[in-house]
Amino acid sequence: MSDKSSLLSAQSSTAPQFRFAPSPNGWLHLGHAFSALTIAARARAAQGRILLRIEDVDIGRTRPEYIEGIYQDLEWIGLNWEGPVRRQSTCFPSYEAALQQLRAMDLLYPCFATRKEIIDTITQGGVPLDRWPRDPDGGLIYPGIYKDITQAQRSNLLWEGRTFAWRLDMPKAKVVAEKINGGPIIFQESGPQNIGAQKTNDHITCPINPERFGDVILARKDVPTSYHIAVVVDDADQGVTDVVRGQDLFPATDIHRLLQVLLGLPAPRYHHHRLIRDETGRRLAKSARDQGIRELRQQGLSPDNIRDMIGL
Repeated sequence: MSDKSSLLSAQSSTAPQFRFAPSPNGWLHLGHAFSALTIAARARAAQGRILLRIEDVDIGRTRPEYIEGIYQDLEWIGLNWEGPVRRQSTCFPSYEAALQQLRAMDLLYPCFATRKEIIDTITQGGVPLDRWPRDPDGGLIYPGIYKDITQAQRSNLLWEGRTFAWRLDMPKAKVVAEKINGGPIIFQESGPQNIGAQKTNDHITCPINPERFGDVILARKDVPTSYHIAVVVDDADQGVTDVVRGQDLFPATDIHRLLQVLLGLPAPRYHHHRLIRDETGRRLAKSARDQGIRELRQQGLSPDNIRDMIGL
């Protein structure tokens, strides 16, 4: 290897690594453009690299045209990334290995509850649904229906072929993780946050509070992983040092840091940027069929027009 090649390799290995990780279940919209361009700006400032990841674990909703659309839209707005592109659908063995590690630590249990069972358990206990605690995403906190059943009961349900999901025993996981960590777990966030944060230099130290999610689901029968497992495994495998994403995912960082400690994975730095909203204040979403980058460029708009629309 030449001296020049050695230098380039060393620079590449030590450069900060950023990633843009869209899901191919719809066309990219202005919110994705803002996120991608924010990542590009922060990577340039840090002299870092940008990786592209296609988060297609939900195979049933993935469409080839959406994947091709991601490449076209990102090239059009000017995002440059380094290969190879990681496809989550090819990484299920890595996610299963992480789940096996958590099972070996006795931190997962099979939950057979349907959504109806969860709602019925809550309402039959005399608590109106609007008063039951919810997680930061608005979901009902799991009431623990199948958490403390006997091993014999669990075996019978499995023998019957009941569909189940793997839930994390959150209280136990938090105790184990803090023991591994040697104390409370934190993450570094660049930019102000107003919940339990203490400023240190140019970053803010944020303590995690994953209990507010309850016993989260980490895998299902139809989708053998979850966003939480996949994202921490992917970030570690790809050597991501800086995670830049929307403010809506700020609470999920509590879960991700917990899993990183439990699985022995490195902790990236985080930056959660503002969200792009419509005139009513609602954040843009694929599910709402908000106007996509593809449509805007077909209408004759330029990348500079897009930047103006999102305030960059």
